Formats: sequence, C-alpha cells, structure tokens
Amino acid sequence: MLTPVRLRGRLVCLEPMTIDHVNDLCNAASEDRSTYTYTNVPFGLEETKRYIEGALMSFAKGRALPFVVRHIETDRIIGTTRFLDLEVFSWPPPWPPGVAKGPTPTDETPPSVAEIGSTWFASSVQRTGVNTECKLLMLTHAFESWHTIRVTLKTDARNTRSRSSIQRLGATFEGIRRAHAPASDGGIRDTAYFSILAEEWPAVRTNLIERLQKGLSSDIQK
Repeated sequence: MLTPVRLRGRLVCLEPMTIDHVNDLCNAASEDRSTYTYTNVPFGLEETKRYIEGALMSFAKGRALPFVVRHIETDRIIGTTRFLDLEVFSWPPPWPPGVAKGPTPTDETPPSVAEIGSTWFASSVQRTGVNTECKLLMLTHAFESWHTIRVTLKTDARNTRSRSSIQRLGATFEGIRRAHAPASDGGIRDTAYFSILAEEWPAVRTNLIERLQKGLSSDIQK
C-alpha cells in the first residue's frame, strides 16, 4: 500500500479519495452525461458510494492510488482519476555480472510500472486545461518521484475522443487488445493501449507544459 499523496497545480488539486467525497463526486457526475458513453461513471448517491468503496478496496490491496480532482478556483470536486495496475519488478537471480542486486520490494516500494486511468470529469470542465494539468501532475509524480519506467493509458477502442486526447499528450499507440474487458455499455470492449516510457517523459512534459501555458495565457484552455 503506497502512502496517499496530494498533487497541486495551478488549476486543480488531486486529493486522496475518501468516502467523505461521495456527495461531491455524485454532484460532479450528475451534470450532462452525454460524453460518458464509453466510460464507467456512477449515477446517483448509492452508485457513487459503491464506486468509492471499490476504489478504496483496490487501494487497500495495493492495486490503486485513487484521487478526487478539486477545482482550485471554485473549490469544487469536478471528477476523479487514479493510478492503477501498479507493479514492482523484482529481478530474479542470477544477476548479470557487475549488476548489483536490487532492494527487496516492500509495501512502500514505488511501482516500476503504473497505469493512469478511471478518469472522468464533470461536463462543465471538459475541453479545458483540467485534464492536461491532471496528467502533468500524475506523470511528473510517476516519473520523477517514483522513477517509474512506463506509464500505461488505455481506453475503449471506440472512444475516439479519449484516444485523441491520449495521443495529444504524446503517448505512443501500442495497439488494440481484442475482446479485452466488459464495456460500460454492457458489451465486450476492445481496448486501445498507449504508453509513455521514462526516456520519452522529458518531451512529453515539455508538450504538456506548453499546452497548459498556452491555454492559461489565452484563457482558452484546451
């Protein structure tokens, strides 16, 4: 289980998710829901409560680090995101000549690889700088605090809006995993996979900072 962290930017603050966020998160999910066709977004107080309980259970098992997203200017909870599919690599012996044995993984060992996902925002803040800054904060933490070697992002292959957003981040498209998982609409979805490697992070970071600064300076956040 990793220690919860708080990640603050200029637009948003990512706060560790707790059950106390149920009302605020329910309100965020209750705006125009037309963009949630391919996304698992809870509807109503009971669904939101179960949604948070599931996220906290994954956290307790060391599988995820869930956040709620607070909009700094309005002090509103406007959505959620999380690190998930966390994995710590353990190199088995025999170790190659000249390569030192790595530390034995513990509950506090940062993940070698991680995924950013389960992300959704209230409709009123979509197509703004919120998603860009969330990804910048999370990727910075993954690559510069955890020293993660890969971050995965994935989405329903039919979700062209989400795929375009991920590609604009600078992530590399890896391919489609067919019949991968249950879809939010009740079917079986193919999943589009993307990734960012540690050596690609400096270029991705520059891209995200430039996009965010351009949006802030023009008051048109994209």
